[in-house]
Amino acid sequence: MDRAQLPVSLLEAALGVVVILGIALGFALGVPAPPTREPQLDAYAEDAVTLLATEPPQHRNTTRLTEIVASEGAFQREQGTIRDRTDRILPDNVMFRVETPHGAVGIPRPGGITTGTATVTTVEGPVTIRVWYA
Repeated sequence: MDRAQLPVSLLEAALGVVVILGIALGFALGVPAPPTREPQLDAYAEDAVTLLATEPPQHRNTTRLTEIVASEGAFQREQGTIRDRTDRILPDNVMFRVETPHGAVGIPRPGGITTGTATVTTVEGPVTIRVWYA
């Protein structure tokens, strides 16, 4: 009878060592980082363009975005407002550029960085928002 209990104790000890080594290996290697930050940036861009596309206009038309793409004059008149509103929508560490058929507002996008992009099509033309981390 004493012999039958010895292998079970050795089996338990071996299993315990395997579990402890597995946990230690998990801490040593850690969790891999996501491959890019692009999905979060795309989400920021999509959220911003969705909010702007559903906000009421300040003068005429149906939404804030259709108002800024209605004409060159409307874009010139509203570009400061759209810049300020987009800046309030996005987190402080995110830079942006709003591009319309009549011009763009925001910071020119530096080359070689990961960006998020979202485009909405209005009756007057497309509006694209590009965002990136500062």
